[in-house]
Amino acid sequence: MKAVILAAGKGTRMKELTHQVPKPMLQVQGKPILQHILDGVIAAGIREVCIITGWRAEAIEDFFSDGSKLGATIRYARQVVQDGTGKAPELAKDFVGADDFLLTYGDILVKGETYRRMLERFSEGAFSGLITVTAGEDVTQGGLNLFDQEFCLQRLIEKPTPTQLDQLRAEGSLKTGQPVWYNAGIYLFRPVLFDFTARLQKSPRGEYELTDAISAMVAAGHRMAGLEIVGRWVDVRDPQVLAALEAGRL
Repeated sequence: MKAVILAAGKGTRMKELTHQVPKPMLQVQGKPILQHILDGVIAAGIREVCIITGWRAEAIEDFFSDGSKLGATIRYARQVVQDGTGKAPELAKDFVGADDFLLTYGDILVKGETYRRMLERFSEGAFSGLITVTAGEDVTQGGLNLFDQEFCLQRLIEKPTPTQLDQLRAEGSLKTGQPVWYNAGIYLFRPVLFDFTARLQKSPRGEYELTDAISAMVAAGHRMAGLEIVGRWVDVRDPQVLAALEAGRL
């Protein structure tokens, strides 16, 4: 198992905080967001990592170097054109090779045990991937996931409108009193993912969407396991969240 971390974006919602450094390098309680992620991934037994860099790439590459100080091997690939999450993982295709890999955004913090739980769940069946979810978030701002009775992904809807949500409730796909599952942005994949990212078309937003590739995998009959993240899950999206983390409130 390898790991690929997407850390190419500028993080414009952080405003002046990311003028000189990329968002994954912002400090949370004494160390960069990205180091918190790496510590958890490495503790789960994943020692080979590829970080996709872009904005202020040298800030990440110089800080972590080859990863030896963390007990890992870190490689880098640069995303020159910021054209969406669907194409970014392809920069790590040669690094991944024939191995399974964990894929995470470089601004999402979870407990270290989450990565271990992901590996355990992935080993339970013949899955082509695993998608993590959390409850209580506004799915109109992210991805809504619908699962079958074995908690395998049936359908993924990116930023559903209130009208779509009403339709899903009317048809029984969303039930009162049951969780509405929000895409948590951490995955496991077999290399077959690249067969689907290669065929992506740009979304109405003008970007290649990773969720479109996942939807195509499910439509083609690939099984995607689901896993609820227990405990901490923080999308470090803006200065307010960063301040709450620094104060120990998240």
